[in-house]
Amino acid sequence: MDSPAITPAAQRGYDQILERMEQEHGVKAGRMFGMPALLLNRKVFAGLYGDAMVFKLSGDAHAAALGLAGADLFDPSQRGRPMKAWVVVPTPHAEKWGGLADWALASAKSGH
Repeated sequence: MDSPAITPAAQRGYDQILERMEQEHGVKAGRMFGMPALLLNRKVFAGLYGDAMVFKLSGDAHAAALGLAGADLFDPSQRGRPMKAWVVVPTPHAEKWGGLADWALASAKSGH
């Protein structure tokens, strides 16, 4: 499956989060469904998808992310089968990406 083209603004936001999380938490860069992804112990918790980032979230963080304008459940197949824990957050909310990545990382560390 091909991911949408990555915009320069989205790439910069992703790169900043990756750099911070590599230094602070030992996060590694990887791939999921062909897209750049953030991994902790080989477990993907966030990724870059076109002009958006996707985050594996739960609870209040999941609800807050879905409440952002343009955010939606991640459906990489685009066949009406979204991954219910994963939320796509578009570039207009890039200032929230770092916090959402922190929530997703915390969830990954706790095993959720």
